[in-house]
Amino acid sequence: MHDRLVGDDRKAFRLLTIIDIFTRECLALEVAMGFRARDVVGILTRLVGKRGAPMAIRCDQGTEFTAEALDQWAYNNRIELDFSRPGKPTGNAFAESFNASVRKELLNTSWFATLEMAHRAARSWRKDYNEVHPHRSLDNKTPNAFALSRKSAT
Repeated sequence: MHDRLVGDDRKAFRLLTIIDIFTRECLALEVAMGFRARDVVGILTRLVGKRGAPMAIRCDQGTEFTAEALDQWAYNNRIELDFSRPGKPTGNAFAESFNASVRKELLNTSWFATLEMAHRAARSWRKDYNEVHPHRSLDNKTPNAFALSRKSAT
């Protein structure tokens, strides 16, 4: 995702959203001027260290996802990269819906003068999304509560 800072130069910045489609948890909502494959690898490595490796990661065709560095990382971690088809947003409907919520509830309601302001707001929004708001699809539990209930069930 992308947006712009306010001010004279209106610099563009990017958001990297990583969600668990089963628990609906927002695992990462990162803000930067841009993301390269090595940035994505670093974020995914941190998440795998905390949660374990997923079987697959669904992503779009952005250069940060199609680069050799991410491909090599996925291969070494035995994770399938599942690329969505260009022009077919319904192929990843939950991610598109989630990104629409980020746009509506975070980006469209705020102006950011600095990247740090955007980062703080994203961190706060992610915490609220995961810990406060229940989801109908999760038996009206928050994503964190649902994830904890699944861990205790196994």
